[in-house]
This record gives sequence, structure tokens and C-alpha cells, in this order.
Amino acid sequence: MNKKKIILFALCLAGLLALQIKFLLPWMYDIAASDLFLVDSKDSGDPMHVSNDMTALAFSQCNSYINSNLDSEYSASFANQPTNAWGIGNYEYILNAPVEISTKDTPSTVYHYVCRIQYDNGDDLSGVNDINNWSIGGITGIPDL
Repeated sequence: MNKKKIILFALCLAGLLALQIKFLLPWMYDIAASDLFLVDSKDSGDPMHVSNDMTALAFSQCNSYINSNLDSEYSASFANQPTNAWGIGNYEYILNAPVEISTKDTPSTVYHYVCRIQYDNGDDLSGVNDINNWSIGGITGIPDL
């Protein structure tokens, strides 16, 4: 009896695996290849480090966000340009840069942060200087932020 249950379990498991391979995976590949996840934008992604006007504006917006979210006792000094900047498409950028944060009583500490930011108005670039048109996806590397 016990041996029959093990064989039945193995057969059911093999059947489920066969169904998944024959039906579920091809269906998921068709969905992934469809236009369901396609974002039509003039801004295409680039796996290499880029430096252009939009990455400079994104860097400026990340720095403004960091400055506005620091406690009043802290002061921040930012680099002139990011160490690395990647455009990942659809006006979304990942930036890596150092920032020097200090207080009146403590020496300054350099933190290397990563900021993910997106310009929300798509191909309409008329509002790139307005911070309300940018969304911060996240910032890491700076404690208590």
C-alpha cells in the first residue's frame, strides 16, 4: 500500500511537470513576447554609462530630493556630476554619486548613494526642470533617509 502511494505521487508529479512544460511555459513565453509589456517611448535604454542633459537633470533632481529630506542639522555637499548614470529607458535613470554629509559638531562623511528616478511626462520635455514632474523610485546608501 505504501509503495503504491509513492508511485502514484511520482506519477502525479510527473504529470504536473509535463503539463507545465507543454502548456504553461509556452503560454507565458507568448505573453512575454507580446506588446503587453511594451512601453512606446523615444527614450531607449542603454546598458552602458551615459552622460547627457537628461542624466544631468535627473542628478540635479536626486540631489534636491536628498537635500530636502535631510534633517536641518545636516548639510550636504554634492559632486558636480554623478560617478555613473544609466538610462534604462522610458525616461528612467539610475545614478550613482558621492555626497559629503556633515553637521556643525562632527566631521564630514562621504556616502556613495544610488538614486532611481523617472521623468513622469514621457516625451513631453517641457517640464523637465519642475521637480513635481520627477518620481524618485528609491535612494540607497545614505543612512536615515
